[in-house]
Amino acid sequence: MKHFAIIYDSKTGTTKQAADWIAEGMQTVGDVEAKCFSIQDADLAFVHDADGVILGAPTYFASLPGTMKAWLETHAKGLGLAGKLGGAFATAQYLHGGGETTISELLTFELCCGMAVYSGGSSFGEPFIHLGPVGLSGDIENFRELFQAYGKRFATFCTKK
Repeated sequence: MKHFAIIYDSKTGTTKQAADWIAEGMQTVGDVEAKCFSIQDADLAFVHDADGVILGAPTYFASLPGTMKAWLETHAKGLGLAGKLGGAFATAQYLHGGGETTISELLTFELCCGMAVYSGGSSFGEPFIHLGPVGLSGDIENFRELFQAYGKRFATFCTKK
């Protein structure tokens, strides 16, 4: 069985919703356990033992929120991320509000921790997800399938190993 941790920061519940949809997509693969954790209640032992970790955050001022960055910096060494598969997602208020920047910052953190990062790129067709999915907070329900597809693709890739 493969274990996946989805760690997120969420101020309004939108990013939490996206994390839950990613977990739903992962669990369609079979022989997978996916758990979502806010940065306030992350099960560090589960994260340490997970096969893959996806990080998610809302976008503030076209960037990663300080609360997420501080949490990552505080916990980086204890998470045992080296060698794991990583991924990232974001939520934003605006179409060009910086979601891609937030994802890039999360992926850079993962790379610095020795993780391999996942991108299906365009190889799976629509929905096209290069760096990670971004959902708009005012219309989050319309992004359900995007986040579920990302979770399914991530878990499928990881279970092939």
